[in-house]
Amino acid sequence: MKNSNEIRFRPSGRLVIMQVSDAQDMKYIRKAMAKMLDNAYDMIKPDLVLFTGDNILGNHLLDARFGSRQIAGGKAATMRVMRESIDNICAPLEKRKIPFAMIYGNHDDRNLVLKDEQADIYRSYSMCLPMNNRNGSVDCDTYNIPVLPAEGDSPVFNLWMLDSAWYDKKADKCFEAIKPETVAWYKKTAAKLAEENGGTPVPSLMFAHIPLPAILNLVEQCGANDIGAVNTHERGWCRLRPDLARGTLKEYPSVLADDAGLFDAAVQFGDVKGIVSGHDHMNCFEGKYKGIEFVQTSCASFRCYGDDSRGVRVFEFDARDPADYTTYFFNYADLCGRGAAAKLRYFWDADEKEKQKAAVLAGTAAAAAAGIAGSFFKKK
Repeated sequence: MKNSNEIRFRPSGRLVIMQVSDAQDMKYIRKAMAKMLDNAYDMIKPDLVLFTGDNILGNHLLDARFGSRQIAGGKAATMRVMRESIDNICAPLEKRKIPFAMIYGNHDDRNLVLKDEQADIYRSYSMCLPMNNRNGSVDCDTYNIPVLPAEGDSPVFNLWMLDSAWYDKKADKCFEAIKPETVAWYKKTAAKLAEENGGTPVPSLMFAHIPLPAILNLVEQCGANDIGAVNTHERGWCRLRPDLARGTLKEYPSVLADDAGLFDAAVQFGDVKGIVSGHDHMNCFEGKYKGIEFVQTSCASFRCYGDDSRGVRVFEFDARDPADYTTYFFNYADLCGRGAAAKLRYFWDADEKEKQKAAVLAGTAAAAAAGIAGSFFKKK
């Protein structure tokens, strides 16, 4: 797998891709997410898994299991913890022999480990597609994955994997934008694929961690009592436009500061059928604008803000018409069940349950203390 940066349809003509967005964990992985992903791999049996950014909670990489005490210091120790953190999400796929690929988000490189160094860690797994774009003008996680038929060497579909954020370590600032160099690379590569395809653009999906600004065309302001209304606070009451989108909006989309003309270029060239993003942890919807479907996927991580929409997205393709794909979403309950054990695991691992957990622990401690005191006085 190390020398291949492509995937193939199954002999049956079917292809299944699973997206994991915002896994956003560290060395001490939350067991609820690990269990959810393991169940997803075994149930869905994907041909390819895509980690679409914020794979690691980079700015908290060295935090202890509890609290903010630092467990390591210096480049060598940070690199060791990074390897352990990446292994948490890659080893289950390596064990199952499932190919996977990745891009970065706005959290991954906010530490001492550079993107290229992280890429080398991912590439060390035999099932990782190698990110083999050697164009030095773009980031290492900007590349494409040709999708080949079961037999033959000419792509019938394509996956664009684009970097959308970078951390300036000197300025201590994260920039959330598409670089002009990335758009230039996309145009050149898309044109080359079309030329090799007899002049016809190769249909594709485009993955970028942070939503493009054009996704805001799917959202409208509304009244508090309108169907689908959500109080976004800074933008007031909003909802997905019923005529354009379907799914769940729970927060106002946080989009790129600049897409450098990427969306317009994709519309003009005509190859991109869908643009897929994460970043907004609780939004999960699909909607079409100017002929391109925007697909928003909620987070998988339990070590960040979120809710019961945590889960994974699936894309299914048919080789007879790969441009006409199907996408759907599995949440935690779908993958782990709705029994007491699954609910308890969710409760103890989800970050937004911290106040409830503190109350439970305080109540348990008080009950234990009362029991000890009662026993003492009884003996007296």
